[in-house]
Amino acid sequence: MGFLRERMGKILAFFIGFALLAFIISEVVRSGGSFFRDDSNELAVVNGEKIPLDKFNKLQDQNTNQFKQQSGGQPLSGQITSYIQETTWNQLLSDLLLKKEIEKLGLVVGQDENDAMVSGNSPDPQIASQFRDPQTGAFDRNRLNQALAYLASAKADTVQKHQWRDFIIQVVEAKQKTKYVTMVTNGLYVNSLEANDDYQAKNKLVNFKYATLDYASIPDSKVTVTDADYSAYYDAHKAEFKNQQETRTFEYVSFNGSPSKDDSTAVKAEVIKLADSLKVSTNDSLFVQINSETKTPLAFQKKGTLEPKLDTLMFNSAKGFVYGPYVSNGSYKLAKLSDVKTTFDSVKTRHILINPQLTGGLDKAIAKADSIKKLIEGGKSFADLATTFSSDRGSAAKGGDIPAFDVNGAMGGGQGQIAPEYTNASFKAKKGDLIVVTSQFGVHLIQVEDQKGSVKVIKVAVVDKPITPSSKTQTIAYSKAQKFLGSITKDNFDAEATKEGLKPRTAEEVTGTAASLPGLDNVRDVVRWAYKADKGDITDKVFTVGDQYIVPRLTEIKPKGILSLDAVKKQIKPAVLNEVKGKQLDEKFQAALNGASSIDQVAQKAGTKAVPVQNIVFANPIIPGQSAEYKLIGSIFGSQPNKLSKPVNGSQGVFVYYVDGFTNPAPLTNNIRQKQQIAQALVQRADGQVLEALKDNANVKDNRAKVL
Repeated sequence: MGFLRERMGKILAFFIGFALLAFIISEVVRSGGSFFRDDSNELAVVNGEKIPLDKFNKLQDQNTNQFKQQSGGQPLSGQITSYIQETTWNQLLSDLLLKKEIEKLGLVVGQDENDAMVSGNSPDPQIASQFRDPQTGAFDRNRLNQALAYLASAKADTVQKHQWRDFIIQVVEAKQKTKYVTMVTNGLYVNSLEANDDYQAKNKLVNFKYATLDYASIPDSKVTVTDADYSAYYDAHKAEFKNQQETRTFEYVSFNGSPSKDDSTAVKAEVIKLADSLKVSTNDSLFVQINSETKTPLAFQKKGTLEPKLDTLMFNSAKGFVYGPYVSNGSYKLAKLSDVKTTFDSVKTRHILINPQLTGGLDKAIAKADSIKKLIEGGKSFADLATTFSSDRGSAAKGGDIPAFDVNGAMGGGQGQIAPEYTNASFKAKKGDLIVVTSQFGVHLIQVEDQKGSVKVIKVAVVDKPITPSSKTQTIAYSKAQKFLGSITKDNFDAEATKEGLKPRTAEEVTGTAASLPGLDNVRDVVRWAYKADKGDITDKVFTVGDQYIVPRLTEIKPKGILSLDAVKKQIKPAVLNEVKGKQLDEKFQAALNGASSIDQVAQKAGTKAVPVQNIVFANPIIPGQSAEYKLIGSIFGSQPNKLSKPVNGSQGVFVYYVDGFTNPAPLTNNIRQKQQIAQALVQRADGQVLEALKDNANVKDNRAKVL
């Protein structure tokens, strides 16, 4: 018995542990093994279907690269990155939801339809746009047939076959989406009554007089708003308070770690020391690479392209002139006029772009470009080879044609910017030359078609040193932030800030994907914290955001869906105040209406003026000198002439009106055009509204705030 008593605890612990392990294993099996798995790769779950983070990242990279190409390779700001991120999310979500609807309805693109889209009498516009005559811009059937024959041959490149297959899949999916939207739009119908109402709303005129008492005539301090007033307004407008996505609001104090006056003086002294060395430098390009923070390769530039402080000065100076130090864009700079020459005003080229990622690396891409160059030198058509081989499908459709550009790579009409490597090589080459050049976009086979004009250009070496905070400045600011963090609790945040002479700032309704806030960039760490915190929580660490050290406190969480009265109370306060004021102004007008026979008498008794208005239409409810007054104009068009109205609570105040008369338009004898206009407007909105409806009805678990 003693033995059993001694061992019983261990035996029970064993069986409890075994049972618990069995339960965990069963849960793992039942849930697909996710019990211990890191779900950091799960961006979202939409109607039960998971969207992997790597799929999102791949699409975002594609969209980012496309944006860079369209913007000439300009660096991306935090706002642009957030925009691309949001666009990519909406693209993924829309594609997934539409795909489900398409599958549910059984919408397919049959083989005959597929063949017609690719090689029929009227190919799909996406395909036709890739095979245009470079001279006329019209679809070229021969170019398409040549490409299809090449892809079907044994010598066709495997990568190009895969590219074509993926392209056709995209075309087919786009066709399916078009079918779906067409089904929706075909169900839209405009009847004769709607057409006539629309005609009347745009053409029926009314003349009237009105008197108004503005809400602003009663000071807010003279109004008492009760909880019942708030509740009544909230209940009447509840549908307006639907939050499309969860947001978080936090307040924060910021400790400035930006450069001090001493820091600026130290950087200036460093740049002054470089000035003498730059003057005697014989290799300015190397000097910039060694000594400058921004290591931009030296390139010839024409007048008007340098920063304003340098442009006129350098173009009127002699070679070797050095200017500076001067302050520009947060840096001390030196500038030296390194070279001067006269060159072409513009160069016209065409190119074939080879993507190293699709050809097995840079060496193979260069080798492929060299092979194509030999084919052209042997008499093959540049335009035909561009159509077949170029990864730049936009120019490939035009035989590789690129608009003329100047020495800075700027294309005429603001069409974009050419890569520096491409520009430099094109200006160094002779007319007719075929050259192979590598840039950030890949390997280019360039043919120089024409070189026109003459212009003076200069090469300026710029050495810059950013005015950055010293470690001493940063340490002082960070120490202050740490001291403040150590002194605060959930209850004394504002009091401690006031004691330190700090004014808390508020970041209102921050979305889970926000990358920047007014005055602050790169705030992802702060946003992630906010979406893990509870209301009232303060951070457990100081966040570094640029040259600021911030300490935040989460003050509000607004969930997705209909917001509570407490959540919107601050937001609706002005409207509730106006409603309460409106009751007082109603009473004032009611007293003025008593015994009055004209709008002028009403206005005089109420202490205001009667204002005449002519030729107002229902479709444009704006009163001259006032904002849009939908409720007032709607009431007027629903009233009878020659009668004093009851008070109407509008947007800016309370109104009383008197209708002089209506002018009816000529009868609508043929409503076909009216129906077409309304239908066209409906169709234009249908695509976006369908997607919004699908998103509203979808069950979406959005993890972006945690994983991005």
